[in-house]
Amino acid sequence: MNKVTIKADRLWDSLMQMAKIGATEKGGCCRLALTDLDKQSRDLFVDWCKQEGCTIRIDKMGNIFARRAGKDNTLPPVMMGSHLDTQPTGGKFDGVYGVLSGLEVIRSLNDHKITTKGPVEASVWTNEEGSRFAPAMVASGVFAGVFDLEYGLSRADLDGLTMGQELQRIGYDGDTQVGGMPVKAFFEAHIEQGPILEHEAVTIGVVSHAQGQRWYEVTFTGQESHAGPTPMAIRKDALVGASKVIAQVNAIGLEHAPLGCATVGLIQSYPNSRNVIPGEVFFTIDIRHPENDVLSQMDAKVCAAVESAAKQHGLAVAFEEIWYSPPVAFDEQCVASVRQAAKEAGYSHRDIVSGAGHDACYISRIAPTAMVFVPCENGISHNEAENALPEDLGAGCQVLLQAVLTQAGIV
Repeated sequence: MNKVTIKADRLWDSLMQMAKIGATEKGGCCRLALTDLDKQSRDLFVDWCKQEGCTIRIDKMGNIFARRAGKDNTLPPVMMGSHLDTQPTGGKFDGVYGVLSGLEVIRSLNDHKITTKGPVEASVWTNEEGSRFAPAMVASGVFAGVFDLEYGLSRADLDGLTMGQELQRIGYDGDTQVGGMPVKAFFEAHIEQGPILEHEAVTIGVVSHAQGQRWYEVTFTGQESHAGPTPMAIRKDALVGASKVIAQVNAIGLEHAPLGCATVGLIQSYPNSRNVIPGEVFFTIDIRHPENDVLSQMDAKVCAAVESAAKQHGLAVAFEEIWYSPPVAFDEQCVASVRQAAKEAGYSHRDIVSGAGHDACYISRIAPTAMVFVPCENGISHNEAENALPEDLGAGCQVLLQAVLTQAGIV
């Protein structure tokens, strides 16, 4: 049998066609989870998969599974996938590359008339980004049993709309049980979202681990008052208190660099008027590190910073950790499959730790899992300037194909 190869040009064309959905003026994409644009991207993916003879099932969290039958369909599937939702100022490749790489693997198996021993599936996971509905990766988390279904469906956006309501509105409230099924292996292809591979001129990142993460929501409540007559010494300025925490969060990240990261990414000030002292401020904190002990140290410092700022400025505080995702070690056999596939294809490769969270992190709790990274320009992601080379994307997909075949087997 001739070597089974993907078509990098076809993959690129599919990526560019999908990128038209929610295209932004600066060349990126905005497809927030469960919006009408997200529905359009889902519809296109489903249509493409049906053209390849796949059967489609959609579970109650809106996760999509496109199955290519194998010789024995009672065997658990080898799955591939990622997500189609983006950040508000997202790029063309984050998430969608993993989805369409899975589709390209299926197309290539069809091209070569390959029959696998068991079924192969391409998947789309709902709300990976956590931008519209917090926390991130919530639907893959329900699939893996980390969250229950009621929790997942009840996640609400800033307007109070829940995931359950929006899934029903766009027609992706499937009737299939979420999870509870055996999975032989899961692979996720993704751009690195960091600078290491490009800096070292390496084509394939063999992802061995992923960082742990903690997300917090903080509300400081002081007292809004007139910006002119109110003396500085007696103010209860919630925004000043928040600013002290923001500076400390940044310092905590720097203290634990290069692997540690700490970010305040969302802030809302009330009443948000130029001549009123802010009486209430809501903001989020995101900390990450691949070692759980260090992540716990960072957590303690964040808690102390919030408590100190509230006390110093006379503020009431509501402080909640809304999400904890522990560090992940991916399955050694699946990781080895990726490493061997890169070696056999002649691509330069190195082991790497993921600095971002991915659906693979949750799926790894219930199935052997690994990831394939490819370089992205200047390491930029979650940005409209996000970019990747067609040849690198093709290389990652080729490695994905071979790793999947190693696990699925050929008749």
